[in-house]
Formats: sequence, C-alpha cells, structure tokens
Amino acid sequence: MPGVWVFPGGTVDPGDAGDEEAAHRACAVRELHEEAGIELEADAELLAWSRWITPEFVSMRFDTRFYVALAPAHSPPRPDRSEITEAAWVAPGEALERHSAGELALVFPTIKHLEALIPYSSADAVLAAARDRVVEPVLPRVIGEGQERRVVLPGDPGY
Repeated sequence: MPGVWVFPGGTVDPGDAGDEEAAHRACAVRELHEEAGIELEADAELLAWSRWITPEFVSMRFDTRFYVALAPAHSPPRPDRSEITEAAWVAPGEALERHSAGELALVFPTIKHLEALIPYSSADAVLAAARDRVVEPVLPRVIGEGQERRVVLPGDPGY
C-alpha cells in the first residue's frame, strides 16, 4: 500500500511449510525479516491477534492474519527500501495522534489494530491477552452511499 504506514506482511509462499496456521506464522516471520530486518528467534513466541478478510464487494480480496511478538532487544527496524521505505517503532497512541494530525497516513485495519492495543500498558500485557484470545475472522462491510459511505465491523450499528 504505497504512501501509508502498515505492518509488515505478504503472501504465504510454498516454502512456508506446515498446516495453514503454521504456514501463516512462517510467512509472518519471513516477511518481518525481509521487510523490516527484524529476525525473530526460532523459539520466539508469535501469537495470533486477529484475522481480517477483505469485504466481499472488493475485487481483490485478502485473508490477512495479524500476530504479536516481542522483538529481540536492540533491534531497530531497517526498511528493505523496496516494499518498505520507512520503518520506526511508534507507540499505538502516538501513531494514532500523528495520524489525526495528518503526519502519518494509516489505513482502516491498521487504525483498528492500534486502537485495540491502546488499553494495554506493555508488550507483555499484549502477549498475555493474546495467549487467551480467540481469533475469529473479521469481515468488514461497507454501508451507505456517497458521502455517507462507511466501513463497519461486526458489532457496529448497521452491520
């Protein structure tokens, strides 16, 4: 997504072996390394956070998994300069404030994930929550017409 800040990600490759979930985890680890230069240890805890599926009316649909993990100590992100041109560690609240100020372009799923992280006081708290989290697919819908068009999530009015 050119011009916006998103989490590293990509497509599951044939080399991402294992069942469906294992292949998605392998993809997440590989893409994090390729795009941001962060290499997770083989025994790093990588926990499912969410799964989003592109709305049905969109011609190119994605089934995207989001994971949380602790980055190794002293591991600044290094953009690959191909898919990622800038990278930084930014706290969720700060990222949302910068977005509101027009300083950081974010897309809807990124905004929603950052909002979901706000209640947690630390990365350890996020991991603890993820350990008990039941991940159900999220299928956003677009409702309304023209200027009234908006994206809604399960549980929102109008969904």
